[in-house]
Amino acid sequence: MITAANVAFALSIKQPWAALVIAGVKTIEIRRWPTARRGRILIHAAGVADERPEAWNHVPENLRALTEYKGGIIGAVILEECRSYRDLTEFVSDQAKHFNEASWFKPPLLYGFRFVDPEILPFQKFPGWFRFFKVPGAAPNCMSRK
Repeated sequence: MITAANVAFALSIKQPWAALVIAGVKTIEIRRWPTARRGRILIHAAGVADERPEAWNHVPENLRALTEYKGGIIGAVILEECRSYRDLTEFVSDQAKHFNEASWFKPPLLYGFRFVDPEILPFQKFPGWFRFFKVPGAAPNCMSRK
């Protein structure tokens, strides 16, 4: 039986962004929807990668192997805050944390999920979803710290 004690929530992110998040290089993930969720979440590497060259230009050589994982859980972070970006100036002020080009900002509002305390976990194949989704049996791995 699945209970709250053995279910974690995950967020799916395309590679190479997922690897950059769990390596602590990218600390804000931009979304068009807000979240009230806080606390430790799993990071899921989507089954399809972001093929744009500008995405891959952010990946240092030492993280290339981590970007090869797709279609499963690769790490965990603490979701500490959901920021609101109401204009281009606010959005660009955090550009070094989310890596999105200024042209990506579309009014009236975008949201930035700010992560801290990233942890790389052993790869666990798992189907993803567009928003937060439940991962049964993952809570012990998610909640424990090395």
